[in-house]
Amino acid sequence: MRYALAAALIAAVPVAEAACPSDDAIAAFVAGYRALEPARSFGPGLTIDDGLCAQARIVAALSTELGRQVGYKAGLTNKATQERFKVPHPVRGVLLERMLLPSGSTVTVPYGAIPVFEADLVVRVSDERINAAESDLDVLRSLSAAAPFIELPDLVFARGELVDGGNLTAINVGARLGVVGADVPVQATEAFAAALARMTVRMTDDTGRELAVAPGSAILGHPLNVVRWLAGDLRRRGERLKVGDVLSLGSYSPLLPAASAVGRTITVRYEGMPGGDVAVTVRLAAREG
Repeated sequence: MRYALAAALIAAVPVAEAACPSDDAIAAFVAGYRALEPARSFGPGLTIDDGLCAQARIVAALSTELGRQVGYKAGLTNKATQERFKVPHPVRGVLLERMLLPSGSTVTVPYGAIPVFEADLVVRVSDERINAAESDLDVLRSLSAAAPFIELPDLVFARGELVDGGNLTAINVGARLGVVGADVPVQATEAFAAALARMTVRMTDDTGRELAVAPGSAILGHPLNVVRWLAGDLRRRGERLKVGDVLSLGSYSPLLPAASAVGRTITVRYEGMPGGDVAVTVRLAAREG
């Protein structure tokens, strides 16, 4: 069953006593993040729990300008990104309020040290019973909406620096910005669940060039598996999803360099969504001066 896959992935990441990077290393990373400068790795041997410890401190520092926490992002939820970073399981980060922009926004490049963009999908939590959800219908009953999403992550680390699961977790899984399209109300039906897996996610630019295409099932076999993975990963660390949380479910495309798309409008269309196709757009513009 699909949720058995998510349960196995949760069990694959052991919980360990966390050891944060030093205060100086955290402060240097935060300063570089603000200045859009490539960062040094926190080094080898950083476990996922070490990374979560670092992430919490980094997010606390950045929340002064980026606002309150509004949800979570899952990374490495498809095989291609796991192979790229040589990490065989998902990782999670935090979304802050001012990271999320409306569809049609113009974003200047560079918006990060190593800015990239990707096709994604978000869902909105409407019931805390999601923390114990097992079946697809259980998950859908606890969601109010799904929405198109183009994430604009920042890979942060300078060329040649170590990027493993612990370090990727520490940098908040590259969270920087993203544009969100109109909500699609969730229906707690098998037909809605099936449509999420069968839909085609297609990324193009304003010249008509196709940049990526993937089925809805490209992330952990089904988008709802990612929701269960997030709930389970939080639960085993004594945390819970909350009503109102926005969940970014992962990449439906390669991580494409933003510098190569300056001057272009990027559209991601979700073909076969219940109720009809939906889309989200962002324009990438050169920074003046």
